[in-house]
Amino acid sequence: MSLDTPRIEARPELLTAHEARQRLEHERNSRLTQLRAVGEAGQGAEEVMSAQKDTIERVLREIDAAFTRVEDGSYGICLGCSKSIPVERLEILPYTRFCVPCQRATTV
Repeated sequence: MSLDTPRIEARPELLTAHEARQRLEHERNSRLTQLRAVGEAGQGAEEVMSAQKDTIERVLREIDAAFTRVEDGSYGICLGCSKSIPVERLEILPYTRFCVPCQRATTV
């Protein structure tokens, strides 16, 4: 390895509180945009729109709960096994409460 070769930085085990808040804000803004779009869609498939609205509202509640976990220091800790949730999972689903194995166990 040459001294000129850039070192590859290892990802930290957990997202920083700032990174978590940024990802959660992005998710919240995306869901609020979706919720407005559903509300503006008008008449037609009311059942489908209602189901979409319910799903978006559920995700918004999960995002709010994740903000609370950031504040109390429990963000990124699996509620099932109390181990750290891999940062890759938090990057994909920043409001998740469970690691993949525990999430699978809760949906069985």
